[in-house]
Amino acid sequence: MAQLNYHHLRYFWMIANEGHLTRAAERLHVSQSALSIQLRQLEESLGQSLFTREGKRLLLTEAGRIALDYANAIFRSGDELISLMHGQAARRQLVRIGAVATLSRNFQIELVRPLLDREDVELILRAGSLPELLRQLHTHTIDLVLSNRPVPRDAEANWDCHLVEEQPVSLVGRPIFESSPFRFPEDLTDTSLLLPSIESEIRTAFDFLLEQAAIRPRVIAEVDDMAMLRLLARDSGHLALVPPVVVLDELKNGNLIERCRIPDLRERFYAIIPRRRFPNAIIRELLEPLLSKSIGGQE
Repeated sequence: MAQLNYHHLRYFWMIANEGHLTRAAERLHVSQSALSIQLRQLEESLGQSLFTREGKRLLLTEAGRIALDYANAIFRSGDELISLMHGQAARRQLVRIGAVATLSRNFQIELVRPLLDREDVELILRAGSLPELLRQLHTHTIDLVLSNRPVPRDAEANWDCHLVEEQPVSLVGRPIFESSPFRFPEDLTDTSLLLPSIESEIRTAFDFLLEQAAIRPRVIAEVDDMAMLRLLARDSGHLALVPPVVVLDELKNGNLIERCRIPDLRERFYAIIPRRRFPNAIIRELLEPLLSKSIGGQE
């Protein structure tokens, strides 16, 4: 069995962080050709290509991303060894999760809660647009994307999109005393609304329901961030279209009430994970109890 050359690993680590062979060679004070030889020897010992070229840039392959994670852990352990007399530090595995801005923060917290008390896990949470997060998933810089929109697999992107949860959708607002029950959709004709943006699946479905009923409500604001929609629902006098999980605390303390649950309307939450030769075991463990269905013909 081939043995790992840690000198080669340090060179690889520098190339990965610089993203460029020439700059890495300058930082290491070696020639570019010598650095290329060291990298090739490391790849031969691992039996995997660690980089692909994109112009002058070097991009990590899946195997390269995993090797970088291990390199980070190995060199971090070296630092821990130096400071060992100040306390034993546990080796931790990075878990990187990206979530779209329109996703409920409460849903995210409940999903990652099993990881928060694990001493062997270092959790990194990132927010962004779905296209941006999918690009990071494709380049192996995150391990999981959480979305409220399904994403089909295509010829270039090799991932699976799993349905992990469904939530009802309601109109919520401040408490109104001595009010009659809300009639849906009739009462929407004279109701001011705070709605998710038109990119949201629940907004599309809600608009379709109103179009069928020939009703045009008064839209005060369209918001693409669920955290902001939650604040507007709490601090304004308007009704907001949200899954109750988004405003769970406000419903519990009575700052908001559920005026009407929208019939036949559900918010769906998806976990998008790459198909890898080296799957992340912690991500698999996290999602295993939640996986009930997937998109794109996957079981």
